Amino acid sequence: MAVTLKELADVIGAELAGDAGISISGAGTLEQAKAGEVTFLANPKYLKQLETTAASAVIVAPSVSMDRLPLLKAKDPYYAFALAVRHLHGTRKHSFTGVHPRATVDSTATIGEGTTLYPGVYVGPRVRVGRDCVLHANVVVYEDCVIGDRVIIHANTSIGPDGFGFATNGGIHHKIPQIGNVVIEDDVEIGSNCSIDRAALGSTVIGKGSKLNDLIAIGHNTKMGPHCLIVSQVGIAGSANLGHHVTLAGQVGVAGHIEVGDNVTVGAQAGVTNSVPEQSVLLGSPAMPIRQARRVAAVFVQLPELQDRVKKLEQSVEELSKDDEPAA
Repeated sequence: MAVTLKELADVIGAELAGDAGISISGAGTLEQAKAGEVTFLANPKYLKQLETTAASAVIVAPSVSMDRLPLLKAKDPYYAFALAVRHLHGTRKHSFTGVHPRATVDSTATIGEGTTLYPGVYVGPRVRVGRDCVLHANVVVYEDCVIGDRVIIHANTSIGPDGFGFATNGGIHHKIPQIGNVVIEDDVEIGSNCSIDRAALGSTVIGKGSKLNDLIAIGHNTKMGPHCLIVSQVGIAGSANLGHHVTLAGQVGVAGHIEVGDNVTVGAQAGVTNSVPEQSVLLGSPAMPIRQARRVAAVFVQLPELQDRVKKLEQSVEELSKDDEPAA
C-alpha cells in the first residue's frame, strides 16, 4: 500500500521533518532501499550511509539532522521502523486457518479459537494450546504440555521430549522417568528446530513474551522469565533459572542449576558456569564481566609475543647468573 509521509509519521508516532506529501509504498535497508521506500538509522556507525541511501525518507533518532532527505524522528527508530513495515506490508498471511487435515491432534487435547496447525503437526494427549497460536509444519507437542495464547512455533520444533536424566549404577545409565511437562506462556515465539525438554518433576517454563531463535536446546526444569531473547545455537542445561529480559547471544552455553539475574546480557559463544547477578554484561568462556573479558582478549592476542619476551628474559637472567658465579 502507498501512504503519504505525513500519514506514515502519524502511524508510527514520529515527528516529520521534510515534505509531508511524499508517497511511500515500501521499506528497505539503508543500502537497498529505493525511491518511494522508507528506511531507518538505529546505529550511529551507519550515519554516513544517510548521504548515499536511495530511500525517500529515513526514520532516525530525534538528535539526527540533515537536509538531504525527509526525516521521521522517533525515540526508538528500530521499533518505529517495525511499525512502518507492518503498516506498509502487513503481516504474513496464512493459506488456511484452523487445523489442517494432515495435522494430528489427540482427542484429549484442546485447541483454542483462532489457532492454526500446519501439516505434520502432532499434538499429544491432554495438551492445551491457547487462542490465536500458529504451529508450523512438523511441530511436535508431547503429552500434558501447555501452550499459551498467541504463541508462534516454527517448523520442526519439539515441545516436551524427555529431559536428559539418567542415574548411573553399576556402570549402567538408567533412565529417570520424566513425568513433568513444559509450559509456554503467552506471546512467546520459538524458531525452527528447537527442543524444549519436559521437566523430570514439575514444569519447564518459557516466560511470556520471550523470543527464541532457531536451533536452541533447553534442558529439563529450566525456568525462563518474561521477555527474554535467546539467539540461535544457545544451549541451556537443566534446572537453570533465568530472570526477566535476559539476552543470550549466539552459541552461549549455560550450565545447569545456576541463577541468571534480571536484565543480564551474555555475548556470543560465552560459557556461563556460575550464577550471574542482575544487570550484568558478560563475555568469554568462562563468562566474565565484559570489561575484564576485553582485557583478557587484548592479552590473549599478544601471547606469542609475550612468550618470546619471557624466553629472552629467561636467557638474560641465565647469562647474568653465569656472570655472577665465582671464578674457579
